[in-house]
Amino acid sequence: MGAISNVERAVAALRQMIFAGELTPGSDHLETELAEKLGMSRTPVREAALMLQAQGLVELRPRRGIRISPVSAQDMSDIYDILTELESLAAARAAEAGYSVSDLETLAAAITDMDACLSHDDLRGWAEADDRFHRELVRLGRNARLSMIVSVMRDQVRRARATTLFIRPAPVQSNADHRAVYDAIAQGDASRAHDTHHAHRRHARDMLVALLDKHQFHGL
Repeated sequence: MGAISNVERAVAALRQMIFAGELTPGSDHLETELAEKLGMSRTPVREAALMLQAQGLVELRPRRGIRISPVSAQDMSDIYDILTELESLAAARAAEAGYSVSDLETLAAAITDMDACLSHDDLRGWAEADDRFHRELVRLGRNARLSMIVSVMRDQVRRARATTLFIRPAPVQSNADHRAVYDAIAQGDASRAHDTHHAHRRHARDMLVALLDKHQFHGL
């Protein structure tokens, strides 16, 4: 059990370091270095790295250790194309489900938190609340296969956003878009929920890809 919990702890810690930008895209790290950082042996670190490699977050390189996968503008464009279609479908399905106001409490709370974080210039808090909104939107769509596909890609989106979070424009429009999607779902308007979310995600894609291109966050 100890070894399993150490691997899980290493996965969680490395993911956090990647998303926080402590382990930068394209950088190389020896297993011994990361093991020392985490205060554990190399074995759980290597097992964790294998799991993270399967998730597309790192690459194991012979004699060079663990490379943090670079954030590619083209990858982001491709991922967002898929994410946009699937999340918009989830928004439409959620609108068709006839949810009550209480059913949508988690979605509403995420929007409230995004507004509060933005008013305090807390971009990390905003990003966390934004994540919650999108996860809940997909859950409300009630399609297990759709949820599974989206969850695989969400990590890559989180990484790109973490890379660009402090150089992007203030996400005022994003908050307004989320509120419009919520209103469409609450009113049972599937077409409006789909189209509003689709436009929101397309705008986010264009902005993110432009930033990645401009600042050349492609790795080393």
